[in-house]
Amino acid sequence: MVKTKYPKSKIKNILETLYTRYNHQNLIKPDPLQFVYNFSDKKDMEIAGLLSASLAYGRVEQIQKSLTKLFSIIGDSPYEFALNFNLNRRRKFSEFKHRFNTGEDIADLFELLKIIIKEYESIENCFLKGYNKTDENIIPALSHFCNSLLKIHTSKHKGKPNKSLEYLLVSPSKGSACKRMNMFLRWMVRNDNVDAGIWESVDKAKLIVPIDVHMGRLCRFLGFYDSKTVTLKTAIEITNSFALIEHSDPVKYDFALSRIGIVENCTGKYNDKCKACELNVFCNRRKFKD
Repeated sequence: MVKTKYPKSKIKNILETLYTRYNHQNLIKPDPLQFVYNFSDKKDMEIAGLLSASLAYGRVEQIQKSLTKLFSIIGDSPYEFALNFNLNRRRKFSEFKHRFNTGEDIADLFELLKIIIKEYESIENCFLKGYNKTDENIIPALSHFCNSLLKIHTSKHKGKPNKSLEYLLVSPSKGSACKRMNMFLRWMVRNDNVDAGIWESVDKAKLIVPIDVHMGRLCRFLGFYDSKTVTLKTAIEITNSFALIEHSDPVKYDFALSRIGIVENCTGKYNDKCKACELNVFCNRRKFKD
């Protein structure tokens, strides 16, 4: 629930101003979403999206470097690469590493993608197996999706997946805010100047806000939550606050708000740009404390 003393109409007007200013394709870089737009076929785009979101942790420069290397290995069609994944293609990832994820994790993920593509034809169709229009939000469907993939891996390899693969397919069933997976869903479901919107069967009103460092800081300034750590409960609380402002599209302002941190280099501490920022009034109330 919105706790700020300011009326919802004023907050919405500010958010709409930021949306108009920042929600443009030319501002996507250095966001990992940029790699989705290297492809035009929906089947390629959703696989590129899952890979890009899965590795979207750590320093921005390292994320871009790792994803550039990853897609140079995959080639022109992520879908074809997954559909015909084999031992030779697994070996291509032998020297790949992104922080604590190795090429083996990526190869295991492609092995899972091959299985679900052959059974469901697309990631979307697989995701829809756990999607129910009557659910309050996307969490049950996301939990079903991630857990199902990990179960496939367990069944195929006769053993529990390692922690690094579980990290790539983190499930909200364990209480995680699942920033990367919720970001992937935002890219796939929403359709505007930034988000690809290639999944037409999922209601954007059910999405959960992906909370990164920038979004978490700004949502605290807005008074959307008070906790020191971001959990699934926190992400739901923040999403519900945005839903009071934009009920049919609570994740609408995610990209624009994140640009304040990424483009304007907002750290929560006062600088010369703060005077011109529409969120200045909220930050003053919070005395610029993170």
